[in-house]
Amino acid sequence: MRELHSIVVLTGAGVSAESGIATFRGPGGLWEGHRVEDVCTPEALARDPALVHRFYDLRRAALAGVAPNPAHHALARLDAQWPGELLIVTQNVDDLHERAGATRLLHMHGELRSALCAACGARREWAAPLPPGSVCAACGQPALRPDIVFFGEMPYQMERIEAALADCDLFVSVGTSGAVYPAAGFVQTARYHGADTLEMNLDPSMGSVFFAESRMGAAGVLVPEWVDAVLGGR
Repeated sequence: MRELHSIVVLTGAGVSAESGIATFRGPGGLWEGHRVEDVCTPEALARDPALVHRFYDLRRAALAGVAPNPAHHALARLDAQWPGELLIVTQNVDDLHERAGATRLLHMHGELRSALCAACGARREWAAPLPPGSVCAACGQPALRPDIVFFGEMPYQMERIEAALADCDLFVSVGTSGAVYPAAGFVQTARYHGADTLEMNLDPSMGSVFFAESRMGAAGVLVPEWVDAVLGGR
């Protein structure tokens, strides 16, 4: 632990699931009762914008009924107390990391409480319902959409993520399936550049074979234990 200078942590749906947020694919390949293809693709937005906007309105509203869990709080404590470089990359679109206090954080798949203008690319915080045709304050066009990275779109800040992976001493993946790229390839990038690698998950992921160490169990138990060890060995 004393040799660590830079850490990258990737969090996935398994972290937020412990707060009561549905994971990406539930039974039968459905996402909260909808086919992913009907609510999370550019084609779906073009075909039925009312459905897509309503789906994310409901998910945004549901954030009021959930709270950060011990894994979120532990990573926020690491953020506050770790003196070296740290980047928490989350695949989750909720705001639970922020509400726990994390600041060295980026959302690679977008955010529920944000609106994106499809015309000019401007983003703004958005907590209310977002009906189709909502007007962008920056350009005046009725082109606001959920600020969510749909299938077929490029995740946010990939250059920053790749640079952090190339420079880190330790890459940690928490609560991810290892099935969705490009995030599923982060462990291989980190290993290529010489980083140690650790996975914490309820079950082995599709990428478990690439990690130097895998710890199985609830994120709310494993992550606080790991953070205690990192800060205790600083």
